[in-house]
Amino acid sequence: MIAFLSNSIEIAVSAFATGLLAVFPFLPSSIVTHPEQIMVTIGFAGQGLFAMRFIVQWLTSEGQGRSVIPIAFWYFSIGGGSVLFLYAIWRQDLVFMSGQGLGLFIYLRNLYFIRRSRAITTRSGG
Repeated sequence: MIAFLSNSIEIAVSAFATGLLAVFPFLPSSIVTHPEQIMVTIGFAGQGLFAMRFIVQWLTSEGQGRSVIPIAFWYFSIGGGSVLFLYAIWRQDLVFMSGQGLGLFIYLRNLYFIRRSRAITTRSGG
């Protein structure tokens, strides 16, 4: 199943590369035959999103003078975790997939708790 998903991702990335090459003909044609070039870029983009969560948390905490986890932290966690999970599937790395998959569940669950808490506060008039 994982091999099928990995192959499907590679086919989609090759199609995407073909489209990129049509729009940007100056790109190297090897991106179509070597989708790992794009996948590595996608992996780094996921790491960038994941790193942004700490930067947002740090800047918010500095601004408030105390440790704060803003809601944007969870959205960056979900964005980065999702991209890294896709990358892990492509790599067929079960260790990486399990870590990112569990993380995604936790990030989504935290957003659920935040929304539920806000809904209760709104209903109680506070």
